[in-house]
This record gives sequence, C-alpha cells and structure tokens, in this order.
Amino acid sequence: MPLQTLQATRLDWPMNWPQRFGREAPMLLEIGFGGGHFLLDLAARRPDANIMGIEVSLPAIRRAEQKLKTAVFHHVQLIQGSAHTVLWTGCAPAIFDEVYVNFPDPWPKHPQRRVINDTFLHLLASRMGENGRLAIATDHADYAEWITDCLERTPYFTSRLPTSFVTEDNERLRTKYEQFAIADGRTCHYYHWQRNKTAVANPFHPPKERPMPHTILRTPLTLSEISGRFNKPYASEGGYTVRLIEIFQSPHYPALLIDTYISEPALNQHVALSIHQRDDGTMIVGLREIGFPRPTNGVHFAIHAVTQWLLGLHPDTVLVKSNLNFDDT
Repeated sequence: MPLQTLQATRLDWPMNWPQRFGREAPMLLEIGFGGGHFLLDLAARRPDANIMGIEVSLPAIRRAEQKLKTAVFHHVQLIQGSAHTVLWTGCAPAIFDEVYVNFPDPWPKHPQRRVINDTFLHLLASRMGENGRLAIATDHADYAEWITDCLERTPYFTSRLPTSFVTEDNERLRTKYEQFAIADGRTCHYYHWQRNKTAVANPFHPPKERPMPHTILRTPLTLSEISGRFNKPYASEGGYTVRLIEIFQSPHYPALLIDTYISEPALNQHVALSIHQRDDGTMIVGLREIGFPRPTNGVHFAIHAVTQWLLGLHPDTVLVKSNLNFDDT
C-alpha cells in the first residue's frame, strides 16, 4: 500500500479497510500520534498488523510521513482529522483490536474539547472487538482524574490491571513528550483497559449524503442590501449547529459568498454557501464546491438557516422552490 495521508472528511462512509491495506490483519490505531515515534515503533514491532494513525496537526503528519517513508513501512495508514469523525463515519463496528491514546491535549480551559469523554468511549467501544485493548497515557493530573472517572463509569471497558491506572510503565516506548514530562517532574498516568463482553448499542451510523442542497427565493432586496444587513446569524436544531461567520460580495459576479461553520453529530465542516442572483431576478441559495464538502443533513440545515434568515429580512421575500431534507429518517 503506497503511503498517502487521507482526509477524515473524504473517507468512504464507512471505509473498507482490509481492501485499503490489501490484506486481512489485526487493526491497530493510535489517536494523536504527534511526531510519530510511538507509531513508528508500533509498526516495527507489529508487521503482522494493519496500523492506522489519526492526527489533526499537519506539521506532525508531514514529519510522520517522512519517517515512515524512510523506514519503508507499507502497513501504516495516516489520516488527518478528528478521531471522532474517523471512528464515526469511516469505521465499521468491531474492527479494532488495539487502540492507543498517548498524551492527548488536556484542554485545561476547555475540558469539553477533550477527546476522552463518555460519548467517545461509547463510540470507541462500538468500533472495538471483544477483548480489544485500550491504552491511554497522560501527564496532566486533572485530565488523569477526568479519564479515570470516564473509564470507571463506562460499562464497556474493564481494567486489565488491579487498579484503574499505574504511574510507571517501563515496557512501553517513551515518546519525546513523555520524556520531557518525566524530566519536568510530572507524574504520568498509564491506563491499560480492554473491551469487555457488554453489548454496545451502535447509534453511530454514517451520515446520509443528500442531493446538493438549494433553495430559490424571490425578493425585492438587492445583493448589496442583503450583504449590508448581514449580522452573523446562528442557528441550532436537532443536533445541528450553523454559524454564518462572514459574507463577501463579488465585484464581478452577481453573487454573495458566506463563510460557514457547520457542526453535526458525526462531523464538523467549514464550507462556503452562496446566494446567486439569476437572470430572472430570483436568488438561489446553495453550496459551493470549495474544499470538497459533503452534502450531509447538516449542510441541508445550513441552507435552511440561510433561507430563513433571508425570508426574515423583508416581508415580500418568498420561497419559490426547495429540495432541502435534513430529516434522519
């Protein structure tokens, strides 16, 4: 398998990973591989396995890519993006045999952004086979308490040790970050748990991809008037959240472009929506194909949010046509 980093939002939903790797083999995953030292060691020790690494940092991915090319490993797949998105959209149930989470960002001021939480452990449990091994390491005391609480209340994982964690693990490869933490006198916490036999519900179905969304409106407002009344609208409903960040008017084309952030349960997308004035005077609200967006329920809801905003700007604005559908059924 040639080394090629995949983008989380551009995976098949779900991916056929044995086909991607070219063989059936145990599946191992490292979440947040940083500089790639642990991932590289894992690849060297486990040539029998298909190994996946997920990382959000592009510089870290570039460093790991170079190391893997130098070592000529062909059984490792790197993915840039959120582990939450990759597991939810790109992975079928019960495919992982081992999962490693090494020194995740503790987000001390924004703990809600931590990768380890109750929902994530539920999602992870649905993607791991029975007796699959989960290893977590952190040097952040508050995060360690958080992880301990999450693990101890999950019904899907059981510690492989007599305690929830240990503060020494001399059998694992020490990453550079881990060495820095120990040199600074910080106590590291190591968790060795495994997927137990408790059945896990799987509400984490891949998102539905809808037809490209659009609405058509008739309004007495000009594009300049619409742009001038932009007030960064925000909409939230049924698990979908849309933030309209900024609006731009083209000096050469009868259109507005809206910088938009969309959050839905399975993924987040940063997209461009457009309001285009057609020759007959009507305006079409749609999705611009910048950055390969996926036309999910969340994107349909975003078009709905823009449409509702436009309808509220003038009493004579009317909806002419819509193909929107953001119903999960």
